[in-house]
Amino acid sequence: MTDTAPTPPRLARKSFDPEARGALDGVRVLDLARLVAGNTLSMVLADHGAEVVKVEPPEGDTLRAWKVRGVETSWKSWCRNKKSICLDLRSEEGQGVVRALVREAAMLTESFRPGVLEAMGLSPEALLAINPALVIVRISGWGQDGPYRHKPGFGTLVEGYSGFAAVNGFADREPVLPPMFMGDCYAGLYGAATAMIALRHAERTGQGQVIDLSLIDPMLAVMDPQAANYRLTGQVKQRTGSRSTNTAPRNAYRCRDGGWVCLSSSTQGMTEKLLRSIGRPELIEDPRFRTNPDRLRHWQELDAIIGDFIGARDKREVLAHFDAAGVTIGPIMDAADLLQDEYVAAREALIEVPDEDMPDGHVPMHGMVTRLSATPGILARPAPKLGEHNEAILRPALGEDAYARLAAQGIIRGGA
Repeated sequence: MTDTAPTPPRLARKSFDPEARGALDGVRVLDLARLVAGNTLSMVLADHGAEVVKVEPPEGDTLRAWKVRGVETSWKSWCRNKKSICLDLRSEEGQGVVRALVREAAMLTESFRPGVLEAMGLSPEALLAINPALVIVRISGWGQDGPYRHKPGFGTLVEGYSGFAAVNGFADREPVLPPMFMGDCYAGLYGAATAMIALRHAERTGQGQVIDLSLIDPMLAVMDPQAANYRLTGQVKQRTGSRSTNTAPRNAYRCRDGGWVCLSSSTQGMTEKLLRSIGRPELIEDPRFRTNPDRLRHWQELDAIIGDFIGARDKREVLAHFDAAGVTIGPIMDAADLLQDEYVAAREALIEVPDEDMPDGHVPMHGMVTRLSATPGILARPAPKLGEHNEAILRPALGEDAYARLAAQGIIRGGA
């Protein structure tokens, strides 16, 4: 009798429904922002029904250029549910189109370097004069004021500047920058929450406002309380790899078959449960491991004991053993693992949607991150082609003659 591997679960296949409506139905967002932070912010709103209109330059949002084997995977993931118009904003006529659209918008987002919006004749003061209830989100690396306001800033720089890279990695190696868009995504998520606060205020009072959203501030926020800890101790936190300086045991451990697991026992009760599960209950009263401060002082000895237990077993056996004992442990997964994972599929944490550019006709992406019981997120449309919605949005806003003239002049670009 042969032992056959179980068939991996398939991700839930979802279809786009152009008629779908979310809690933010009727809220129009003009999105002039580029790259990840702005697109994360507007994606959160679009996933809940806001009409997010990407105002793209002739070359498109820079995110479109991030291709894998010719496919715009980043654009498809962060720009679902959005619409696209394409304008030459270097021209006065293109800037005039933005002013016309602002009249009916609830929000405008931008990520130009500070001062560029003003140079285009689209200063917050000018926009609020057109629409006093407008919420304006200004995204930049270093903020709209301060000595670095004119410096360019990408997420990489704030991940270094904030202190994150200094504590990430191992003590005997170089600081490690994150291999994903951490600073940008934090800013986008903070920005989405703040934008909704400002929108609530605008709806209640008719008063719009400007949100100064830097990339550095959210990164500093998630690094707390390191500044307070330094003030108290005079000690700079060192890189400790996967180990925690707050609790022990906590680390990544290698299994016999080369797989990796992560384990954390942040409470006394969980630590005691762990030690019993590996057949070492006597360690509970061992002076080296009796309390969390004791364990932190003797973490290397404790890690060696746990590491030996895990290293003598294959990954599947390790997970099953500790799961049965109620110990907090989990696998360290990669993309291949996630696409075959039962939990991810059942939870619809990852889904797949139709896409003509993918070999099998479907592209995997994250599902709805926030789960609202009464107003769940929607999948109304895939990420738009450049200028796909020029006619639908700009003809009504500008009128037939003006639309035709600006299209003929090349101010309106792309589209059908």
